[in-house]
Amino acid sequence: MENNMSEAAQIIMSLIPIVGIAFASLLIFFALLWRHHENKQKISKGTYEPTKFDLRAFSLMSGLSLLGVGIVLTAMFLILTGLSWTLLGGLIPLAVGLAMLIFYKINPDFSEKKGDEN
Repeated sequence: MENNMSEAAQIIMSLIPIVGIAFASLLIFFALLWRHHENKQKISKGTYEPTKFDLRAFSLMSGLSLLGVGIVLTAMFLILTGLSWTLLGGLIPLAVGLAMLIFYKINPDFSEKKGDEN
């Protein structure tokens, strides 16, 4: 198929992803800067409360999500290409999802304790 686009159009088309990535980076930077200034103000006023990260919920959610994505990708790559190196694109998230679920199951800090409110 013959490409009828001018050189100027090709240059502009190649700049679109670069500009998009630069703009997204700039947005993320200023969002983090804004959050930093908010936290500084809260600390100076004495109203700052650090956020708590729930590792138990995160490991379960990410494990299930990666397991689902890994199963679907593995099945699709197996159907489309058979046994090849592209199958790793599905096996890697599958293995990471299984590892997260195993971590969720065997971590002694996650075991239910009597009198625990969580």
